[in-house]
Amino acid sequence: MIAAASAPRVALFADTFHEVNGAARTCREWESFARLHELPFLTVRWGPQPGFSRAENLWTLELSRSRLAFRIDPDLRFDPCFYRSLDPIRRTLERFRPDVVHATSPGDLGIAGAILAAQLRAPLTLSWHTNIHEFAARRAAGMLRWVPRVLRDTLARGAERFVMDRVCWFFARGQGVFAPNPELATTLRERTAKPVFAMGRGIDTSLFHPDRRQRLDDELVLGYVGRLMPEKNLRLLPRVAAALQAAGVNNFRFQITGSGSERKWLERSLPRAVLTGVLKGEALARAYADMDVFLFPSRTDTFGNVVQEALASGVPAVVMNAGGPRFIVRDGVSGFVASGDDDFCGATVALALGSALRRRMAVEARRQVEGQSWDRVFSEVYEGYARLLQPV
Repeated sequence: MIAAASAPRVALFADTFHEVNGAARTCREWESFARLHELPFLTVRWGPQPGFSRAENLWTLELSRSRLAFRIDPDLRFDPCFYRSLDPIRRTLERFRPDVVHATSPGDLGIAGAILAAQLRAPLTLSWHTNIHEFAARRAAGMLRWVPRVLRDTLARGAERFVMDRVCWFFARGQGVFAPNPELATTLRERTAKPVFAMGRGIDTSLFHPDRRQRLDDELVLGYVGRLMPEKNLRLLPRVAAALQAAGVNNFRFQITGSGSERKWLERSLPRAVLTGVLKGEALARAYADMDVFLFPSRTDTFGNVVQEALASGVPAVVMNAGGPRFIVRDGVSGFVASGDDDFCGATVALALGSALRRRMAVEARRQVEGQSWDRVFSEVYEGYARLLQPV
């Protein structure tokens, strides 16, 4: 248990907070953790209701972006005029007197946080939430489809290296870094030469639970939850459907929850799919529990909150051997970690044909994540702060 009297005063700079994505969810849960434990906590964020508010130890400064802010993702923008907010943020920080300034990305507010931490001589920490270097590579390849493949691949790799170099340079400005998985922890330790601490993701195991299941039909439901974006590799799903049919599995459908630019393509390409749009709360929990297999073909996710939510709902998952989800699923126990697209399809077929295998993995999936609470995640973050702030 963290004692409020001895806890560091944390100023969180959140580039995303109200949006529907994993980083925003983490920031909201973090604020809730601080509220629950009555910790001194300031959230600086963008939002629809600009202004300052305070409730006991919990401070909030919500800001509005300028009209020049441009979209870099469906739910993420960058404001080149963020500097106009530096003065009001600085005044709030001077009143709050943070022991730690924590930035969640090299976005507009993250940069503002780094600038102000340096000015106020406050320790700066940063946490990694999104593999933006991999996003850059995929976006570059997408924009250069007209270029010969060898040159396109070379340019995409160059974009990935360039972005990774810039991001690591930014993260090296901090006194400590928090990483969501062991692979990134090793990379950031090597690239920044700074202490790296674990910062996973939690889950509400009372909300996401097998008992939420309501479906009574015998159709096999293959589920996906997340943003419907190119980097999620959702165009693999028609190949999954073809592999199932080739194996004699015909009584199945896809249940896809989320929104994004790939929706229309999925509607055209997956006639067996039900696209629910974005779901929240109990509706989302029921959607998970009604699945038989959770499919997450993304190679770029740094963690994979949705994979944990599926496991908590008693749904075995098939994921790729790239990115954070492979550290969540226990291969052959709570699901499968596929080595590539063909292996992903094969693992899905194995689960479709093996009802006993699905039942066994469902039990193990739930058992695996029962202790993964947000309280535990943020308690470990504060342990990292304590180690960084202890006198030398």
